[in-house]
Order: sequence, then C-alpha cells, then structure tokens
Amino acid sequence: MKLLYFAWIRARIGIPEEDLSLPAGIVRVDQLVDWLASRGPGYAAALAERGSVRVAVNQEHVGLDHPVRDGDEVALFPPVTGG
Repeated sequence: MKLLYFAWIRARIGIPEEDLSLPAGIVRVDQLVDWLASRGPGYAAALAERGSVRVAVNQEHVGLDHPVRDGDEVALFPPVTGG
C-alpha cells in the first residue's frame, strides 16, 4: 500500500509518503487511520481530529467506511477550500 500525506498532515507526520504492507484485520479506511495514529506521536497529532482529515483511495474521495487492501494508494489530506 502506498500512503501519501499532504499539507499539515505531512508536516506533523514528517514524511510525504511511505509504502507498507497492510496489517492483518484492517479492511476499512477508519481502521487504517486508527492504526496509523497508533504508530507514534507525529501520526497521533496528524490524525487526532478525524473530522479534519479527508481520504482518497486510488484517487477517489471516500468515506471512513470505504474498504482498503494491499496495493491501494491512500492519500490523507486536510479539507480543501476554494476562494
């Protein structure tokens, strides 16, 4: 799985992207986000306010109940506003 981090999420985690194997039992976005938040203080800080984190799986905006699997590209980013 390829994980991409954008804006302040990237700044708090400290890296722009990473490749990893999906842990056993994680089958939805919300489970992935929970697992990521447990990986250390930077991840926990970046993902503390779940309502401020948007997710795309394979370049499609999805909800927290969307399925994930190895081989997916998952992007985490803040809400985008226009002006």
